[in-house]
Amino acid sequence: MKVVIVTDGPYGDRAYETIKNEFETRFIELPHPISTFIEELEIPKADVEIIEGADILITYTTHPDITTILIERFHDKVDWVIVAAWKGEGFKNQFKSYSNVIFPNIMCELEETGDPTFDEFVSHIGKPMVEVEIEKGKIKDINVVRCAPCGSTTFVADFLKEKYGNQEADLEDLPREAGLRLQNYPCRATKIRLFAPESEKDEAPILHRDAFQEAIEDKKADIKVKKEN
Repeated sequence: MKVVIVTDGPYGDRAYETIKNEFETRFIELPHPISTFIEELEIPKADVEIIEGADILITYTTHPDITTILIERFHDKVDWVIVAAWKGEGFKNQFKSYSNVIFPNIMCELEETGDPTFDEFVSHIGKPMVEVEIEKGKIKDINVVRCAPCGSTTFVADFLKEKYGNQEADLEDLPREAGLRLQNYPCRATKIRLFAPESEKDEAPILHRDAFQEAIEDKKADIKVKKEN
């Protein structure tokens, strides 16, 4: 799978560092225009060829005209366009007719859709999913199955492994701690989605809390089955 990330500013670099560990990924930087409105966007020929060869295009462009041009120019050249940076339902509604263009509220909410290409991507990138290995009340390992694009899931997992690797962990409190620790990661979602409701701004910690809660419940269920057998 080939993924291309296009940015016109400060966003997208962390997603690139995360996604390139799972898929062939290219990072394209376009200059952010000074003018409020633009009608044409000059993209180098080499970059056009890279984008057209992608399975998934992710736009972290903050200028709405650049985002619009990218969607309209390439939506029929790639399998999926994921618009990571956008502001306002009105902007989103302009592209309702494009079935392969999505506007996630935050990038760490991406899940399977039933489309093979998209599902292959979100099998590794999107809504946090972890596996927790427990041995004698201690955390033996935490495996990040699906990481938030910004890398925050790995950040939280590494912190908890280091903290509890050699001591007994309070498994009931671990999900809450995962959510709290996420708040120490410099999340940019609120900047990208400037006009997002307050509830959306708190979604990333909740998603990580729930991911660890589910992992622990699954592990407890496995341990119970093994004891019964």
